[in-house]
Amino acid sequence: MRALLPAILAPTILLALPACEDKAPEPPPRTAPSAPAVVSSAPPATAAAPKAAESSIAWQKPEAWKLVDHPSRMRKATYEVAGEAGTAEMSVTQVGGGIEANVTRWEKQFKEAPKAKTEDKQVGGMKVTIVELEGTFLGGMRPAMGLEAEPTENTALLAAIVHTEPAHFFKMTGPATTVKAARADFDALVGSIAGK
Repeated sequence: MRALLPAILAPTILLALPACEDKAPEPPPRTAPSAPAVVSSAPPATAAAPKAAESSIAWQKPEAWKLVDHPSRMRKATYEVAGEAGTAEMSVTQVGGGIEANVTRWEKQFKEAPKAKTEDKQVGGMKVTIVELEGTFLGGMRPAMGLEAEPTENTALLAAIVHTEPAHFFKMTGPATTVKAARADFDALVGSIAGK
């Protein structure tokens, strides 16, 4: 009987062994799947396009003119005006100093120191002075300070001074043929000026 006992118990022990083995580790609790990383297909950001600065007046930019970055903090806006003879620049500033004093300063920026042709008009309930000059442009630097620019012949200056406080100056300088060709667009911009 004792000899049979091991033979009978062996299969029972073998069947019980799997129950005694360590259990497989339970999987970790389920959590909400993490959101997939967002990959933008948009092109990389570029430098912000130039904008005109805030002003107490408004105006409409001619379609053909290009708004560009301002080389000075004093400027409200700077426009490039393309032409066959070269590009002219229209600067928009708001500074003090008096209307006549600024016109006199512009006259002295020309080698010939020509007398400016001026015309007053009313636009949007405001007085506007149109200024025209032509000759050899010396630039805005002061010769007495040794900052005289290279003289540029056949240059024109066309400006509109809006009598606000302080005044707004819309001043275009460049090749005379470019400035003259842009006169219709200049007049349209001046005609669009209005108070806010």
